[in-house]
Amino acid sequence: MDKRERIIRAAIEVFREKGIERSKVSDIVSKAEIAQGTFYLYFPSKLSVMPAIAAKMVGQLEEKVLQAVIPDDSWDEQLRQFTAAVFEVTGEYRDVSALVYAGLSSTEHVKEWEQIYTPLYGTVSEMIGRWQAGGHVRQADSLRLARLVVGLTESAAEQVYLYDSYDSGQEKAQKEELVEFLKHALQM
Repeated sequence: MDKRERIIRAAIEVFREKGIERSKVSDIVSKAEIAQGTFYLYFPSKLSVMPAIAAKMVGQLEEKVLQAVIPDDSWDEQLRQFTAAVFEVTGEYRDVSALVYAGLSSTEHVKEWEQIYTPLYGTVSEMIGRWQAGGHVRQADSLRLARLVVGLTESAAEQVYLYDSYDSGQEKAQKEELVEFLKHALQM
């Protein structure tokens, strides 16, 4: 693992343990087992690590979506698979998600958010394009639809994992309602 990756992983651990405000660069470099000067070769401050953490999370999400969504399945089953993948990753990284949102929104790095999500939007846009080509989804800008689908799905998952105390029954109901809502919103 290269030094940049070690810094990112260490920052995630330190932010989880101490929170963003109480974390220091010295904590991160100690956890990463690197010199403090090395940290500054990659990141100018502890908060500048946030976009890299967000990109790592979005990469995990995209990888999970690519694994979960089976192109030969029906479009509505693919939508279920996509939703399940987003919920799984959001649940797995719930504490990191909360940290990233807090860290990005409190800095100038929030403007990097769209750039971080661009690969995931592209993947979902291609998926929607296949649905459109199959005549299952209305003709509209697939990238715009992808942004809406990703945003709504993440928000629905965050409501289950970040805002409320976790309840598996609520998770199941939220997923089912979301899939039905998206199916109706996307169809002709």
